[in-house]
Parts: sequence; structure tokens; C-alpha cells
Amino acid sequence: MSDNQHSGAIGRRDFIKTAAVVAGSAGVALGTPSARAEDDGLIHRNERKDVMSYTKLGRTNFMCSKLVFGCGAALMGGRAVRMLERAFEQGINHYDIGHDDYYKGSEKSFKEFAKAHRDEIWITSKAPARGGIGMGALPEYTVAMAKADAAYWSAEVDKSLTNLGVERVDAYYLMMIGVPAAMKSEELHDAFVKARDAGKVKHWGISTHLRAHECMEAAIETNWYDLAMVAITPVGWYDTVSTKIVEERGTMKALKPLLDKARAQGIGMVGMKAARHIATNPYEGLAKAVFPATGVSPSMYDAEYGKALMASGLNPFQRSYAYLLNNGMDVVNSDMQNFKHFEENTVAARDAHKYLA
Repeated sequence: MSDNQHSGAIGRRDFIKTAAVVAGSAGVALGTPSARAEDDGLIHRNERKDVMSYTKLGRTNFMCSKLVFGCGAALMGGRAVRMLERAFEQGINHYDIGHDDYYKGSEKSFKEFAKAHRDEIWITSKAPARGGIGMGALPEYTVAMAKADAAYWSAEVDKSLTNLGVERVDAYYLMMIGVPAAMKSEELHDAFVKARDAGKVKHWGISTHLRAHECMEAAIETNWYDLAMVAITPVGWYDTVSTKIVEERGTMKALKPLLDKARAQGIGMVGMKAARHIATNPYEGLAKAVFPATGVSPSMYDAEYGKALMASGLNPFQRSYAYLLNNGMDVVNSDMQNFKHFEENTVAARDAHKYLA
């Protein structure tokens, strides 16, 4: 599901202009991976600094493209497969997917691309600890629940590897986690350690858009998690269950001490759902009777922005990505299902540093 319905953006014009400048530069070919030091202790894959910006993703030491391709919903039924190579050519080196029980067919749709580029890209997927999702009232998380969740998650890791046609993934998340007690479960941690020691998974992470604040506190407390993918907007956490902002926790400025603490500990911060809340119809393609339009103004985040960002020419959706990248997120994940959105998001992520206050 696409986060944004863009209009009036710096998108294709700037995207093409950059391509033309790069193509005309002496000794630099468009889309050619840049020269890099191999002995700097960092992991480099498909870096094309002429068309994309990169940053170290926490203690993973992976130099990640500022824009992450969210493949879960985008690849359901093979819809956005045609965009994968285009993203690769534009320097995207991190592809985030999700288990096929939820994102029907997405991992299988990614298989051929993974086969062609496995050692050139960073692949992550995810599956839930089902009792740890915590829809509704916060449940008591028991040892029995933890054991069942660990068994389920471990089995999903194996299924994901088969579906993707790979022997390992760079990271595997606890998907949709919303119960902090589950994140502190020794049973779930042991399941990750076994998968890691078996060479199936390199890093462990959380993906959360329910009780995200409390889940981040748990991630910091345990120091078990290398990555945190969080639903967040310029005006604060986004609860995708209620489709509302968690106003009592404050804006990103108020959340900065928590985000800074996580990053200082080495947790790579991945922002998601940055523009979902302000999209005209965030559940594009699904029945409005089930998922109605939000009715939220696309300009509702503007009060958070500085003059440089407001004068940038970026549209409201692009501004939200740029703001996240300058205020606590290392990278942003976007579920992109058409080339227009891809081009606009590429520009916003690549150029975000230009608008740092």
C-alpha cells in the first residue's frame, strides 16, 4: 500500500536533471557503483553516490541507502516487481520484505531479483510473535505465549528463506510487535540466537506501529535489537491500528532524546509510515468502506518545518521523509508501487541533508 499520493513535487524533473548532470560528468557513468574503501570496517553494497545518499545503519555497520524499498505490500501478486531493477540502478541497496503468510506472495516475487543481486544488496524480512502484537488491551505476556511465539517465529524464518531462495537474510524482525514484555522474552531472544548461530539471520530487529514508544524503551533496556523500524511522522508516533497520531508522546522534537539514546546505543533507526497519515487515501486500491480516507490535511506537518524545507519545492509527502531523516531516523522505508512515487521519494531521501536546520 503506497504511503503517499504525491502532487506538485520535485520529482521527475529533478530526478531526470540529476541523471543528466551525472551522465555528463567526466569519468562518472550514471548508475555506476562508486569507488570505496574495502578496509574501513563497513559493509558496502551497491553504493552509487551520484544518485543516492548513504549512512551507517547503527551497529550493523551497513552503509544503507537513505531510501529503503518496502517490498511487502508492493510485491503482493508481483505488482511492483518491475521497479526492483530501477531501484537498484538508483543506488537503493536495502530491500525490506515480509513473510508470505501476511504479504501474500511478496517473498516469492522477490526471489529472482534476490538470485541476481544477493551479494549486492541488504535483504530483510519479518514475521510476528503473534501473542506479542497486542491488539486491543495490553495482554499479560506469559511464558507459554513466549514459547509458542518463539516456535512460530523460528518456523517463519525457515519459510522465508525458502520463499526468497536464499540461505540467509541480513536481518529478520519481530513484525508488528506491540507488547514490550514480549520483546524482553528470553524465549524469543533464544530463538533469534539459534537462527543467528545457524547462519540464517545476521541481525535482529523490531517493526512496530503500536505502543512504539514503550517498545523502543524495551529495545534500549534489553540491548538485544540491532534495528528498529517504527511508524513515525514529524508530529509524533503514528498508530496504524487507530490511524491516529499518539499525541500524548509529543512531536519528533519531543521524542528526540529517546531516538538519540537508541541511536547512541547502536540501534539502526528505520522510519516508516512517514506520510501514511496525510495521504488522501492511504489504503490505495482497497475499498473505502473498509479503509476510509483520513480526511487529514497534507499540510498538517508544516508547522514543524524550518524555512529551508518549506522553501525546498518538495511536496508535503517528500517533506515528511526529509524531516524524518534530519530528526532521528537513519533511513526511511517506503512502500512504492509506481515510478512516480519512487522518483519523488528518491529525490527527498537523497537531498534531505540540504534542508537540515
